[in-house]
Amino acid sequence: MQCVKLPISVRVEINLLLLAVTVLALVTRLYDIHFPRAVVFDEVYYGQFLSLYMKQVFFIDESGPPFGHMVLALGAYLGGFDGNFFWNRIGAEYTSNVPVWSFRVIPALAGSFCIPLAYLLVVELGYSHFSALGACVILLIENSLIVQSRFMLLESVLIFFLLLAVLSYLHFHKPSVTVMIFALISWWFWLMISGVSCACGIGVKYMGMFTYFLLLGLTAVHTWQLIGDRTLSYGKVVVQVLVRFLALVVLPVIMYIGFFYVHLTLLYRSGPHDQMMSSAFQASLEGGLARITQGQPLDVAFGSQVTLRTMSSKPVPCWLHSHKVNYPIRYENGRGSSHQQQVTCYPFKDVNNWWIIKDPGRHSLVVSSPPRPVRHGDIIQLLHGMTSRYLNTHDVAAPMSPHSQEVSGYIDFNVSMPAQNLWRVDIVNRESDREIWKTILSEVQLVHVNTSAVLKLSGASLPEWGFKQLEVVGDKIYKGYQQSGMWNVEEHRYGRSQEQKERELELKSPTHSDIKRNLTFMAKFLELQWKMLTVKNEESEHKYCSSPLEWITMDTNIAYWLHPSSNAQIQLIGNIVNWTIANLALVVYCLMFLTYLLRRRRKVEDISQDSWEQLVLAGVVCFGGWAVNYLPFFLMEKTLFLYHYLPALTFKILQIPIVVEHLYIHVLKSPAQRKAFGGVILAVLCSVYVSYHNLSPLTYGQPALSSDELAALRWRESWDILLRKR
Repeated sequence: MQCVKLPISVRVEINLLLLAVTVLALVTRLYDIHFPRAVVFDEVYYGQFLSLYMKQVFFIDESGPPFGHMVLALGAYLGGFDGNFFWNRIGAEYTSNVPVWSFRVIPALAGSFCIPLAYLLVVELGYSHFSALGACVILLIENSLIVQSRFMLLESVLIFFLLLAVLSYLHFHKPSVTVMIFALISWWFWLMISGVSCACGIGVKYMGMFTYFLLLGLTAVHTWQLIGDRTLSYGKVVVQVLVRFLALVVLPVIMYIGFFYVHLTLLYRSGPHDQMMSSAFQASLEGGLARITQGQPLDVAFGSQVTLRTMSSKPVPCWLHSHKVNYPIRYENGRGSSHQQQVTCYPFKDVNNWWIIKDPGRHSLVVSSPPRPVRHGDIIQLLHGMTSRYLNTHDVAAPMSPHSQEVSGYIDFNVSMPAQNLWRVDIVNRESDREIWKTILSEVQLVHVNTSAVLKLSGASLPEWGFKQLEVVGDKIYKGYQQSGMWNVEEHRYGRSQEQKERELELKSPTHSDIKRNLTFMAKFLELQWKMLTVKNEESEHKYCSSPLEWITMDTNIAYWLHPSSNAQIQLIGNIVNWTIANLALVVYCLMFLTYLLRRRRKVEDISQDSWEQLVLAGVVCFGGWAVNYLPFFLMEKTLFLYHYLPALTFKILQIPIVVEHLYIHVLKSPAQRKAFGGVILAVLCSVYVSYHNLSPLTYGQPALSSDELAALRWRESWDILLRKR
């Protein structure tokens, strides 16, 4: 038997243009990135999270998912950062233990690789390599993108993943001419890369969802066309649809949850953000509440001494509290009160937060042996540990919320106001009708027996006579399960002292016993995600905040850093020529698209079907990418900055060479017109470089310019360029 040797050949193609622009991108982004060796703008914000990552201390950032922070933390970890730096102000000099280059290198690399991705994206849309090169040149010397790439910031990382997601999907959608097996592998690979990139983009910032939804819309259109292809069998159509769903929906969801899994695995220590989370979440962290509650009894029993924490974090987490001060006889508005002991919600741990759970049918205030657990539906009394007043509510208007009932510590004044201090335990997250009340784990409503009012945090602050503590009310019109009306036992001990003096000493002593409680990862993930979506820091005006309308024409800027003794400074200012021609290209594209659309409706085809589909797809990607990353900001009630516009700007710049090539090929017919148009393009590119060069001292922070030179760069009256008076 004769063996036949098959020749195997390997062909390698090197795109020198692509290689050249990649090298230039690395130079413009990585050049001297350790300068300045000081905190630059939002590095003061992200740096705090880096320190917490290095120390593995839990934190929550309401502004976005953790993947972006983990990317920056990777650079810090590889640089050997120990987390010890006080991130207190912009401009603070970095100490010797801070690896500045490592902090900034990942965003710089991401910003650099955006340039070759833009090249490949334009080519993937079916345009020439010269058009792709033009897009690269404009992005390469766009000052705002350079600035944002050179520091420990996340916009360059976000843009990198957005471009990669779109490029990968377009490459997946493009028909393959390779051998079947290799085509199938490539098909799967690019689709998976697109899904992974979408997940990473969303994981960096929630802004990534805008491009993700655009991509899902494009996929839906292509899938609908696929379903209508009668050359494919039903089985193949089902497989195609299922694969797209798994790669672009299921995979990003799994990865998104995975980011939080890594985040919560790394950050297992208690930290400054714990108080925003539930008691159960806090108890799952090492130190902090876990140290305080370690060894507490799990089952709440009659005679238990407990602190009750509201499940609501608005306005702040707090504990049911009372003290030896009564409500005023009359309030400022003339309404009267019961003049009984104040009951409030106090946002700090305090001995006056302790209550004793008493059986109404017995006089005992200690836990029996064996303990008698409190179950769902049981009737209890709550006795304040330090003042021995029973938790009471009655038909008297609350001080700040007159539609609700006053809650008080009952005092018998021998008037026609009997005690109404019986409460029914309603365990909201119960699994059975006789479930035992659990420390930390059970979410409980306390329902007043006489009036059916629910013990609730109103959210209002009491006046000076109430020490600005938070108001607690009995809500008779309470419906459903609201967090403001739900409580959980946080600290817990079995009471052993019947006498008041002994009990006061016992309340001040640490808890005991050894029972460990841990939340599942999914429970922690869902709680953390809910807090991120619902708990927002109060937005305040910032000197450099701006509106989306100001971004289009770059009527605003941001001062990122100023040298302490000279005029050297770094400003987020874009290349004004780029922004102008990008706006112009956007308008021209819209006019071309509408003209072609109307004429095609009239059966007039100025361009071929292939050219029309190419123009539409380019518009979906570039015009659509600009629109979805820009227009939503008009609906946002948050402090906005110019850097929020950079993803939209990137897609808008990609529109420029597409419009130029289309005009050159399909609109300009005579050689003279094309020659003149080429001269205009060359002049514009020269202007782009001149603008970049003039603004580069504000982009790189060096050399320091004189006040006159800086004043000459203030091309718009609205720009705030800092001039140091000598």
